[in-house]
Amino acid sequence: MKKNELTLEKTNDRSNTDSPVLTVVMIHGIASNSSSYDDALEYFKAKKSLNGVRFVTFDLLGSGKSLKDDSLKYNYDEQIEALHNAIIELGTDTPIVLIGHSLGTFIVTRYAKTYHDSIQKLILVSPPIYSPKDFDNPAFWAGIDMFKKVLGAKNPEILKEKAFNNSMENIVLCRDNYQTLAEIKVPTTLIFGTEDRIIASHNIPSIIKKNKNLKAIPTIGHHGVTKDKYTKIATILEETISEII
Repeated sequence: MKKNELTLEKTNDRSNTDSPVLTVVMIHGIASNSSSYDDALEYFKAKKSLNGVRFVTFDLLGSGKSLKDDSLKYNYDEQIEALHNAIIELGTDTPIVLIGHSLGTFIVTRYAKTYHDSIQKLILVSPPIYSPKDFDNPAFWAGIDMFKKVLGAKNPEILKEKAFNNSMENIVLCRDNYQTLAEIKVPTTLIFGTEDRIIASHNIPSIIKKNKNLKAIPTIGHHGVTKDKYTKIATILEETISEII
């Protein structure tokens, strides 16, 4: 398979106007697909203040409707190339906001590192922020094992899938993630639930101090794309619209 053939399948493309002023691209988390944004999309659609926004969701490689193939490595290079091709295919000339959830936060952040001139803002929902110290902590690895066990109890087949295992190894557990976020140039908002045990929220204050482009909004929820988070997203998008018109 040639690199330039990689792209993501578009699963939603919604706008309440023929002339949107902003395009929002939404990328889901691990062991999931773009349907994780369904409730959020319905909420956004009902808000008149967001009528000028085009909302687009994609399935990542190995998930949902997108390509699943044994030849894929399911690493950053492939996912970012596929995302870039998918964004080009949108043919948009508006500013772009990227939203990522969980695994998706790593992918959109790495994408924005490369293509920062084309991205207006990043919104990272439930971003797992693992510092270099975490990787040397046995309790951290025990937590990763527990996460896998919980997923496996719900869906035993997921732990056998190459897409899941390679995504964990190549992306979620990439030791460069912390530094990438610490150096990101795009204005970025982290939205996270204070009850979320997956994301290592103890690292958020320190990384905010490292990068003036970062800010954090805590909510009362857990890890999913739940109402406590997508209402915050809506506010950020309203602010973004006011900035560009």
